[in-house]
Amino acid sequence: MRDQEIDGLPSPIRSAGEERNRPIRPLLADSFEMWLGEIRESRAWSGCVFRLYGIDGEIMAQSGDLPADIEALLKDCAARAARADGAVEADRTPNGGYTSAHAVRDWETDGICAVLGFVMPPAIGTDACRLLAEAGALHFRSRLAAAAEHRLLRRIMMFQREADRMWKRKDLLYDAVRRLHDQIDVPSLLKETISIIETLFAGAELELHLSQDYAAVDRRVKPLVFKQGVDEICARSFLESRPITEYGEDGSVEVAVPFSGKQAVYGVLDLKLKAGEWNEAELPAFVMLAEEAGSAFEHAKLYEQSNLLIAELQLINDMAKRLNQSLRPKEIFEFVTTEFLNVFKAEFCCVLQYDREERRFVVMSSNIPALVDESFPADYGFCGIVMQTKEPLIISDYRESDNVESKLMEVTGARSLIASPIFVGGEVGGVIFVAHRHANFFSYDNYKLLQVISSHVGLAIANATLHAAVRRMVITDNLTGLHARHYLNEQIQLRQRQDPSGSLILVDIDYFKRVNDTYGHQIGDRILIQVSNVIKSCIRETDIAARWGGEELAVYLPIVRIEQALRVAERIRQRVEAETDPDVTVSCGVSEWTQEDEKISPESLFYRADMALYAAKNRGRNTVIAG
Repeated sequence: MRDQEIDGLPSPIRSAGEERNRPIRPLLADSFEMWLGEIRESRAWSGCVFRLYGIDGEIMAQSGDLPADIEALLKDCAARAARADGAVEADRTPNGGYTSAHAVRDWETDGICAVLGFVMPPAIGTDACRLLAEAGALHFRSRLAAAAEHRLLRRIMMFQREADRMWKRKDLLYDAVRRLHDQIDVPSLLKETISIIETLFAGAELELHLSQDYAAVDRRVKPLVFKQGVDEICARSFLESRPITEYGEDGSVEVAVPFSGKQAVYGVLDLKLKAGEWNEAELPAFVMLAEEAGSAFEHAKLYEQSNLLIAELQLINDMAKRLNQSLRPKEIFEFVTTEFLNVFKAEFCCVLQYDREERRFVVMSSNIPALVDESFPADYGFCGIVMQTKEPLIISDYRESDNVESKLMEVTGARSLIASPIFVGGEVGGVIFVAHRHANFFSYDNYKLLQVISSHVGLAIANATLHAAVRRMVITDNLTGLHARHYLNEQIQLRQRQDPSGSLILVDIDYFKRVNDTYGHQIGDRILIQVSNVIKSCIRETDIAARWGGEELAVYLPIVRIEQALRVAERIRQRVEAETDPDVTVSCGVSEWTQEDEKISPESLFYRADMALYAAKNRGRNTVIAG
């Protein structure tokens, strides 16, 4: 056992000691050199030789040369000192010199860390050698303690600097997180994210790959591209939702970290650094920053979507109000065309209504002159697709569509299209087309918004159609199809405020009571219908025919003087006499008004026509009299 220790053979104890001794070897060697430099100034140490042994018996530092036999003697003495945990003296050297060894303790573990050996010349007495060796050992231990304290102080300062750096980095990260969550719009957030990472990782090459298109925000924000068959670090980080680090042959580093929130992964932060610029310990901070940025991005997206939803709801509400304010279908179609061009930033809009009798789509409103008053079969182009599927459609690029014929797209050169059916009474009552000349112009949100607004357009058209039908019922006589008396009064009153003149014809069927008594009321009704049809065929579209009451009918002729009105009345009288079955005749009273009249009113106009009709009756009927 002693020989193994002296010879330094690899015993288990020595191996453990060697491992324990290794961390302070540089400190022991440096302390020895400093100690040696200090004692050389004293003549008391003249001619002395020193050795510093590790606990494994190997020489760590030395001063002076020794013969082999004295070297072995000193090594044996050092081994015994290490075992004895103290000072050991050896026998006198062959030349009478003094040999001793002193164990050196580790100030941290209080275990032996080295052995200091002395060989002194014979001229120094034994007692003096012993005292001098003990003083030298104490001096070395003090020098070792001072060096240890100095090293400890350096470590403390290094740790302090590292702690300061870490605290500063934590402050930067805290400030970065606060700044990220202060952003409420997506473009500002993305710019802030890039700015923060550039500050924290100065000199690095940064790219942010997103699954959504925000390339316009910054040149370093790019779409996330998946290339088939290519093992790309960003694609793998996105798909596997984990950070990935790759080292290049030149020592460069590429770090890809998922840009994710609580709901999804939205992209990848890709950081490229040169050799020596990356510390693996910084990965957790980078991952945390990416997670916070992804969370802030998610909040900003939700805020953006909520604002968009609110704006859409306000838009839908405003449009619904304005649509329901109009009760004329033509006005509704024109309003839709104008508004949709603004809402969707589109270049072209076309609104078509489905004519069920003709089975064709008729263009009701459009900003495309070539389509005004056009009509198309029910199965034509995109109209036919919408009619068949009863679903809206979106075309990203018309040039890549399946050869669907479309005059709208061909005339305008448009490439993007969104279309939606207009439902009236549960059936397709029309189609709205919105187009733009740029491909991929409309988003899915535009597509959904058009679908929602189209439903309100359908309701507005249904309301307008119903209102028109009810109005027709109110102002129309059910039997004859002529206007009602109150409508005639309203129109005459309106015309007398706008026109310079007008004429009125009152028509009365002669002996109508006799017809009813002779043939019955059904035949009497048929006679009324026949006379009404004759009147309608003898007047213009701008003229107004009405049932005055019973067998009396009236016709108002706007901007017509009495001479022409008499000719119209005579034509009515002649055709009634010739075309009715059973044969009947009519008497007509005609009156006119002009701006020169003292009194202008419907009542005075009717009074004069009624007086003329009374005169015609008194003259034997079947005649026309001017009042």
